Amino acid sequence: MKTPAISEEELHAYADGQLPASRAGEIAAWLEQDPAHAAELQQVRAWRAQNRALHAHYDPVLEEALPPRLAAAVLAGGEEYRRRDKGAAANAANAANSALWWRYAAMLLLTLAGGLGGWYLRDLSAGGNARTLVASAPVMLARQAAVAHTVFSADLRRPVEVGADQEQALVTWLSRRLGANVRAPKLAPLGYDLIGGRLLPGQSGPVAQFMYQDAAGQRLTLYVSHDQVQNHETGFRFAQEGRVNVFYWIDGQFGYALSGSLARPELSRIASSVYEQLAPVVATPAPAPAAPN
Repeated sequence: MKTPAISEEELHAYADGQLPASRAGEIAAWLEQDPAHAAELQQVRAWRAQNRALHAHYDPVLEEALPPRLAAAVLAGGEEYRRRDKGAAANAANAANSALWWRYAAMLLLTLAGGLGGWYLRDLSAGGNARTLVASAPVMLARQAAVAHTVFSADLRRPVEVGADQEQALVTWLSRRLGANVRAPKLAPLGYDLIGGRLLPGQSGPVAQFMYQDAAGQRLTLYVSHDQVQNHETGFRFAQEGRVNVFYWIDGQFGYALSGSLARPELSRIASSVYEQLAPVVATPAPAPAAPN
């Protein structure tokens, strides 16, 4: 059977492994069984060698943390998108912006969760002095919380999905999606009011994010996960990603991370209040009845 004419584009697709098996088999026979096609065969081998070299050189970049300047460019791109879409109907614009931010969030979370590049921990139980690189689920929790904080706290138009004016509906919705009761701590006595929350993708399931803001516009976010089934409880730990500080801890199946651009002592004070409010209530045994006289 005569092999149909083969274009250079199809040879590229063959070299990249993008052809159906039947067509790839025909081209392989055409290349390898006829000495007249030695030049084409050599070219295909060169392309494949080039592909291997490119993967070897650039694949490690996929494991690096996203540079802050690129995260800023993503956010700036969102602003440009909204400006271009200004003339569209309000409902359509809101839906488009929401979908755009979800794509940005997913991209950032997946990219930054891949590697540890530049991510350092300070374990408070060790005094907070030594810096070590640790690849663990709690560390990923802290990293994802920092990324989510960076993405959404900078959004002036739509930082949350559900506002604080619907707090009970927000808590009910997030509890149902996480499969466990979640609560929004009260931080008003510390100067931070709840402005709302949203649902986000986590490592193995949905997570909740509550956002707070003070009178000066400074924002904090509390990241809540309910997929810590294989992790032991931890005390407070501190992590830092760029200008974002994070206090995080594991409590049973829950993982919590409080993120903000506050100084470490101030964030620690607020995290302690959050911890106290979210700690499980331990029932106090009723006193034994007095012995009859």
